[in-house]
Amino acid sequence: MDFGERVEEVMKRLREEYPDAPPTYLDYENPFQMTIATILSAHTTDKSVNSVTPELFKEYPDPEALMDADPDAVKEIIRPVGTYNRKTKYVMGTARMLVEDFGGEVPKTIKDLSKMPGISRKTANVILQTVFDINEGVVVDTHIRRVTQRLEFTE
Repeated sequence: MDFGERVEEVMKRLREEYPDAPPTYLDYENPFQMTIATILSAHTTDKSVNSVTPELFKEYPDPEALMDADPDAVKEIIRPVGTYNRKTKYVMGTARMLVEDFGGEVPKTIKDLSKMPGISRKTANVILQTVFDINEGVVVDTHIRRVTQRLEFTE
């Protein structure tokens, strides 16, 4: 079996085993919420993020509300996700950029998303693929890297 056939076989088995797997386990209702949830997800679990986003999005339902929020209030809400001082700056800074630079809308390019605080190329790819079904790259985290090495897809 050549490389391409092996990859196809793995993908086939994954689709069979997990036919209803969602593209993400983060809870969100719109591109803004997915963007903020993805920033918060760095170095924590989706479960942890999902425990704070209902309150966060109830208090700050759009970029305008979040950019003008009291940073201490945001910190209190997102404290359980860890690194909350940094993440508060990231989510409030991103909200401000969405309003001031993108008319309150989440941009649809890696280049524009990557300009925002807390959004790396990987984070931008997650947002584009999940929200807009735009595939500009492969999202690879440490778990994917380890599995692909074990399957001898990568070195």
